[in-house]
Amino acid sequence: MAVSWTPDITGAAGPKYKAVAAAIAAAVAGGELRHGDRLPPQRDLAARLGIDLTTVTKAYDLARQRGLIVARGRAGSFIGEDARPGQVATAAQNDIAMNSPPVADGAGLPEAMATALAALAQGGNMARLHYQRPGGAAADRETGAALMARVGLSSDAEQVVITAGGQNALHAIATTILKPGNRVACGRFVYPGFLALARRIGVTLVPLARIGADTLEAAHAAAPLRALYVVPTNDNPSTATIATAERRAIAGWAREMGVQIIEDDAYGLLPDAPLPAITSFAPESGWYVASMAKIMSPALRVGFVRAPRVAEAMQLAACQHESAVMAPPLNVAMVSLWLADGSFDRLVGAVRKEAAWRQKLARTVLGDGRHAGHPQGYHLWLSLPEDGNPDMLATTLALEGLSAVGSDRFAVSADAPKALRVSFGGTIDRRTLSRALHRLAAGLWSPGGTASHIV
Repeated sequence: MAVSWTPDITGAAGPKYKAVAAAIAAAVAGGELRHGDRLPPQRDLAARLGIDLTTVTKAYDLARQRGLIVARGRAGSFIGEDARPGQVATAAQNDIAMNSPPVADGAGLPEAMATALAALAQGGNMARLHYQRPGGAAADRETGAALMARVGLSSDAEQVVITAGGQNALHAIATTILKPGNRVACGRFVYPGFLALARRIGVTLVPLARIGADTLEAAHAAAPLRALYVVPTNDNPSTATIATAERRAIAGWAREMGVQIIEDDAYGLLPDAPLPAITSFAPESGWYVASMAKIMSPALRVGFVRAPRVAEAMQLAACQHESAVMAPPLNVAMVSLWLADGSFDRLVGAVRKEAAWRQKLARTVLGDGRHAGHPQGYHLWLSLPEDGNPDMLATTLALEGLSAVGSDRFAVSADAPKALRVSFGGTIDRRTLSRALHRLAAGLWSPGGTASHIV
């Protein structure tokens, strides 16, 4: 079917042919263009956009290379069968919304999994691979307590609940302690998984420009807060890390005011020197979450939650059991085995080393002052001018194989500033990453419209 479609590439950064190709990808992703739709003839589109015919030809060629369109001779160019609504064709073939650890050459995760499976099978303790008691096996709860000790959080194993990943943990916590109408403080940008939970429950999120004891006090004075949701180390998406002194102050304020802390420390165990958990300064006020997906691999759907008290852990375990029954027992048993034999630190260390290398590459290519990033993290937060187009830039980067998500996916309120989370984890290799970052650097423009000093 022929469609009257003209992309809006006003203000698009970088080469115009890439902007047109990105617009095609965005239109497919949003369902505006569908399989079988005929694109405008190249000459007609060039005239509508006021650009050269060769530019449109290059754009269509790039879109065809990415699997978005097919050329049928004189009949024209059509949206291809493999281009689906809700998807964007990327060189990396990754879900662009997910922030995954980088896969480092020689990291040895598959080998470690095979070795662990063999050890578990030979050990004869097949009970570890069957249905588990609500909250997890005692040995695995001990593993969780040992991991939490690394961030200064002393825990009784009976306070620890094993969950099927961090999102499952947040769902169980939110269902346990939050009710419709509760006010929950958070950053201006929040992990989308928690945004979805808050909306489902009917919680009112209170965005703070900066999470600190003083801003929390001001928000609480306006109307009582029920809880604080915070990613304390390498926040997703802003990459901010709360300093130890501020963590202590936040914990003291929460204890005094009776406000619960939901501490989603997904990245906290990745740095070589983990900071103390906020909850470590107020263990009776906080729900601490550690998970394996962000520090080792998303294949490991394992989370560890420390509840304030044993009774609350039991309540949390019952809630978790209703939603997911249990964490994958093989995954949990592997993590426990790896912690015991030293493989855990080796595997996490490989992710840390690769993330640090990629972060250093990003600083070298993009320069200082244009983005924020944790030195041992694998995502960047790139501020954009008010007239910037995060979705267009994200789609352009996707065509280069680089995962990027616009700030609207994380924004608590509509007036949040425009930005882009750029992730360089997952399966993208170093060479492709370097090329994509150079493309990003070349495409960055100042708000005034002149070329950036970055080349």
